[in-house]
Amino acid sequence: MCIQQPSCVPHLVSWLNGQRLPREQLPFSDEEIKAAVQAGWVHEQPGLIKTSSGWRCVRCGNEDARLFASFPCARCGSDCAYCRKCLVMGRISSCTHLVHVTMPLPSERHEAPLVWDGTLSAAQEDAAMAVKQAVLDRSELLVWAVCGAGKTEILFPAIAAALEKGWRVGLATPRTDVVRELAPRFRQAFPRVPLAVWHGGSEERGRIASLVLSTTHQLLRAYRVFDVMIVDEVDAFPYSAEPMLQYAVSQARKEQSSLIYLTATPSRAWQLDITRGKRKAVVIPARYHGRPLPVPVFEWCGNWRKRLERGRLPENVLAWVLHRLAQGKQAFLFVPHIDELEAVTRLLQRVDPRIVGVHAEAPDRAEHVQAFRDGRVPLLVTTTILERGVTVPNIDVAVLGAEDRIFTESALVQIAGRVGRHAAFPDGDVRFFHHGKTNEMVRARRHIVRMNETAKKRGLLHR
Repeated sequence: MCIQQPSCVPHLVSWLNGQRLPREQLPFSDEEIKAAVQAGWVHEQPGLIKTSSGWRCVRCGNEDARLFASFPCARCGSDCAYCRKCLVMGRISSCTHLVHVTMPLPSERHEAPLVWDGTLSAAQEDAAMAVKQAVLDRSELLVWAVCGAGKTEILFPAIAAALEKGWRVGLATPRTDVVRELAPRFRQAFPRVPLAVWHGGSEERGRIASLVLSTTHQLLRAYRVFDVMIVDEVDAFPYSAEPMLQYAVSQARKEQSSLIYLTATPSRAWQLDITRGKRKAVVIPARYHGRPLPVPVFEWCGNWRKRLERGRLPENVLAWVLHRLAQGKQAFLFVPHIDELEAVTRLLQRVDPRIVGVHAEAPDRAEHVQAFRDGRVPLLVTTTILERGVTVPNIDVAVLGAEDRIFTESALVQIAGRVGRHAAFPDGDVRFFHHGKTNEMVRARRHIVRMNETAKKRGLLHR
């Protein structure tokens, strides 16, 4: 063992590079790890910290006593406490040690990294410059942009400026589907920049690159990595309701870094903060093509659940579907829950066997979504798992059971935002079939109408 010669462990440091992992997950001997620690190349710390009220998990920030348990540990020979909150990523127990690199990570400057021949609208340009300035100032900014405003393109100038400085950029989003959607777009825009994609099924998880696209869950692997941290769909579940994921973002970014939030539907608390000047934000109330957002139509469909139990769909819902099939126009049909999705899908497959249903637990979800994008599926029945991130140029959308509690204002605005996104197809039908109008439905429609009115006042609409 060569404790006094750090040159014996550069491979360990290179492998760990930006990750904070349990010692037992490292494919290196105790001697190599000890040498790296003593040489000051890496730091080792307890995975759990004892507090006055119990335990605190260093990896995920959990302090909820209900989410800790104990087990007879073979490693330390005693009953060991462990964190149940982040157990899916490997057990962190009271005898676990987390290891991370202490030395500055290598950086690479990229000259003129952006290869994109698109143009930004006036509203996009203003927002893009605000984001770029926030990145250069290492400050915090919220981008509140309507669905289809072109949030991804707004980021390009700021990301390019960061990469030119040799800064590392991380873009995180709560859902794997959105990561998959964004990856090819970023590879096309930044073709010469090393890019890593982190999600549950990715072989690139944990690989540090100049540009990283990640689910918020996977950020639990990273520690003080990113000079620029962008959180897309900051209002989306589970990020909006999960302190662990917010903690993961805070741990993944450097202490001196910028934090950019993106959303089409900020929480009411954040909207109030913006109004009061407590949160810096830039607002884009119009889409890049300058046409107004399609406004949802409410349509009563009776007790649709009872009809489903009898093996039937409400007549107006079925008529809506048949009209789209006759037109050859693709459509989403959102339903509240998986059992209802399966029942609706079975009924609609009698009309057209090409119709499929997808939900969070469906093993073939990615294949069905891709077939829908390719035009091979005329209508996709889905839960709120696809309320964001999936874009099809010419589409209509309906919600069956819009009165269900799962369809919040945010969810309904996002669902409506699937329609009219493409410049060649800026219009479309958004239908909320319901068995009783709710406040959330009314707020969602009011939200969309208000954005259209704001866009019109700012001269951002072309009609």
